[in-house]
Amino acid sequence: MPSSVFDAKRFLSDVPSQPGVYRMYDHQGTVIYVGKAKDLKKRLSSYFRKLVGHVKTQALVSHIAHIDVTLTHSETDALILEHDYIKQYMPKYNVLLRDDKSYPYILLSAHRHPRLAYHRGAKRDKGEYFGPYPNGGAVRESLHLLQKLFPIRQCTDVFYQTRSRPCLQYQIGRCSAPCVGKISDEDYQAQVQLATLFLRGKNDQVIADLVSKMSEAAESLAFEKAARLRDQIQALRAVSEQQEVSSTQGDLDVIGVRYESGIACFHLLFIREGKILGSRSFFPKVPAQTELDEVLSGFMLQFYLNSDAQRSFPDEVIISHEFEELHPLEQAIAQALNKKILIKTRVRAERARYLKLALTNATNAVHTKLAQKNTIEQRFVALETALDIHEPLTRLECYDISHTMGESTVASCVVFNREGPDTSQYRRFNIKGITPGDDYAAMSQALSRRFDKMSAEAAMPEIVFIDGGIGQLRQAQAIINEKFAHLSKQPLAIGIAKGESRKPGLETLIWGHNEQAFSLDGDAIALHLIQHIRDESHRFAITGHRNKRQKTRNTSTLENIPGVGPKRRKALLQFLGGLQEVKNASVTQLAKVPGISIEMAQTIYDSLRG
Repeated sequence: MPSSVFDAKRFLSDVPSQPGVYRMYDHQGTVIYVGKAKDLKKRLSSYFRKLVGHVKTQALVSHIAHIDVTLTHSETDALILEHDYIKQYMPKYNVLLRDDKSYPYILLSAHRHPRLAYHRGAKRDKGEYFGPYPNGGAVRESLHLLQKLFPIRQCTDVFYQTRSRPCLQYQIGRCSAPCVGKISDEDYQAQVQLATLFLRGKNDQVIADLVSKMSEAAESLAFEKAARLRDQIQALRAVSEQQEVSSTQGDLDVIGVRYESGIACFHLLFIREGKILGSRSFFPKVPAQTELDEVLSGFMLQFYLNSDAQRSFPDEVIISHEFEELHPLEQAIAQALNKKILIKTRVRAERARYLKLALTNATNAVHTKLAQKNTIEQRFVALETALDIHEPLTRLECYDISHTMGESTVASCVVFNREGPDTSQYRRFNIKGITPGDDYAAMSQALSRRFDKMSAEAAMPEIVFIDGGIGQLRQAQAIINEKFAHLSKQPLAIGIAKGESRKPGLETLIWGHNEQAFSLDGDAIALHLIQHIRDESHRFAITGHRNKRQKTRNTSTLENIPGVGPKRRKALLQFLGGLQEVKNASVTQLAKVPGISIEMAQTIYDSLRG
């Protein structure tokens, strides 16, 4: 890219007065801004006027080294292309919505005995999907509720196919055990149909059907069945009273917007088939001094044209603020999705109440975010003072080790900056090749992998906190000395040793370079920051350890043997009496199992012995 001063006059002389998209580059060739215009010449000329009042525009223009222009046939095409470019380049002067995760659904599978399951991603499995839900927690909460109301299986197909007797879920009344024939296919399908109606928000119809069946059971003197139906009706009525179910028909998103002190929040209510599935707040990255219209346009463009998110789209979107490009955006979404979506800003009655609720939540979220930001900034300043550091701290890291008697050892690395926890930078390390329970070796391995081939340009923390005593700290300091030997500056290592009875406020801090201990007052906000990052590191480590341990314990060694599927695994366990008996069996004994040939028996025998 050219390194000389950008010649705006010469550039503008060749720009046509047509719709299109422009990309602005800095001197390093990085795209710093993507925009679109109905008239490119008019729009780009506005950047280079003598009096540019907006601070953001002044900062942007000062970094321009080159501009690329792409013509389109219409403003709608320009909007779609602008979104594609923003997603590709992530320019720092654009409003950026980092939301490329798919949204979770509840899947009702199309098996003989359908299964209710959590689903995220592309809709590959056959069955009916309900959602999208705002987050995974909302789906799990709904599945937990459904398990209480309708005894439909939620177990995996592998677990379902290998059952020879009812599991614990049947014993506690959370499943009807179709896997072992404890319920007829007709009765099971009746429960599936009721669950489907419930997920569609038709609670009254579900209750009416159950009342009718209860009456029939009572008249035929099937009192036990009638009592079960009565209990199910009572549970459903209790749920219906607790839920705020919308009487609004159709699918819609309701968006409340709040933009204050550089922080923008979009609070969405997800309403599908007349039922509120939940809500979620979005905080897009907004460049300094950006106007509200640009924030609104940027969010709507990226949220509703992001095909990677695998979300279903409503028929109607209600937003609390108008913006200039609302109608062109409406046309662009309709063209890109091949579906008509109405975007409204003026509504009445029930929709107005939803909009007010969304706006209230957005306002509260921004105020909470600002309060947290101020608190974190104060804590960083206090920490700099307490540790006698004269340059602003921008990155803190903390490491912790978690295991159960040496099993499934996991190390965590959490990162804090002046905005608070930077979760995108968190890392976990699965520790391997050490003596089980050796925390010193685990810490050494985690730090070695984190700082392996560290360059001067890489993100380097000013302080590395170690959750542990002098032993773990020495390992960390040794790795820092080794990995940063070629650099002029290296991070400070500080150990956090728990105090008497592990009570917060009694922690002892230890310098890594001289192993001198010191402490801070229990009410010092600098210590509160250290405790926060230490506790977050511990939470992240123990969560990773528990997940790894659970996965290990839920996985049978038979699952890793080539050629041994659910049927053969079930036959082995039933014929020989358990996993330990399978491990102890000879090739001859294994070959006697139905469906196991002598070659397969040899493969199983060899695999179980490494």
